Amino acid sequence: MNKKILISGGAGFVGSHLCDFFVNNGYTVWCIDNFITSTKTNIKHLLNNKNFVFIEKDLIYLNEDEIKEKFDYVLHFASPASPVDYMKYPIETLKVNSIGTEKMLNIALKSKSTFLFSSTSEVYGDPLIPVQNEEYWGNVNPIGPRSVYDEGKRYGEAIVMAYHRKYKLNTKIIRIFNTYGPRMRLNDGRVIPNFIYNALNNKPLPIYGDGNQTRSFCYIDDLIRGIIKVLEVDYNLPINLGNPEEFTISQLAEKIEKIFGKKLGFEFLPPLPDDPRKRKPDITLAKKLLNWEPQIKLEEGLKKTIEYYIRLSKSS
Repeated sequence: MNKKILISGGAGFVGSHLCDFFVNNGYTVWCIDNFITSTKTNIKHLLNNKNFVFIEKDLIYLNEDEIKEKFDYVLHFASPASPVDYMKYPIETLKVNSIGTEKMLNIALKSKSTFLFSSTSEVYGDPLIPVQNEEYWGNVNPIGPRSVYDEGKRYGEAIVMAYHRKYKLNTKIIRIFNTYGPRMRLNDGRVIPNFIYNALNNKPLPIYGDGNQTRSFCYIDDLIRGIIKVLEVDYNLPINLGNPEEFTISQLAEKIEKIFGKKLGFEFLPPLPDDPRKRKPDITLAKKLLNWEPQIKLEEGLKKTIEYYIRLSKSS
């Protein structure tokens, strides 16, 4: 029997890769997106596929009753996810993680679907511990400029758990750490597309702050593998998905220079507000529950990502 899956934010970076995975594995995929921070280019190869149904709609204004299908899975990935985007769309970010999450939960409840909420490492805020595990409650500024995303996701997790406890809905929560790869917008403001964009245009690499802040970068293919495994496991509390290999932003800049084979130089800029100093996931739970850990090293993933953007620039 053909399984059906509903994905909000399905034209986004992560969402479009999920659409590909499920269509390629014989599912009928329903995708909702309004292109506020995504692009039709990410799903154009799917639009004529009989197993792909696209609904161009702002999830906030979706009438749940218009969705008549019964879904095996409902995945909620709709949300601006980069600081540039969620600071540009603060109200939309809060609403899609509150009202939008509730609408997707209601659709899942009607179908008795398995529901997955894409949360984020940002729920940990600017952490006071060097490695973040799922038990850590975080250090978040609830009224800072990043709070629209951080608190939106924290609220999303809370309502997902409330639906699980009250209605016994089979819910999943993933906390995604920095992920990169093909289909990220080059102007989305995150560090890897920022660096690649400048490198392609022979500009210095912009580093906000002193460059000693750390990040852990997970390649998109590894993340997708993890998400699929989360759907299959009997577990309802949050699970970290990310790469525990930690690099400073300066080290990342040096790797980009090395791959491009040219000296670009660095441009040091004022630090971003509430920018976390450390970002490193504890993936002990994912290893134990899912038998999952990232396989793709940063250099390999960066090369694949850069090749994608070079091909894109030649075709445009």
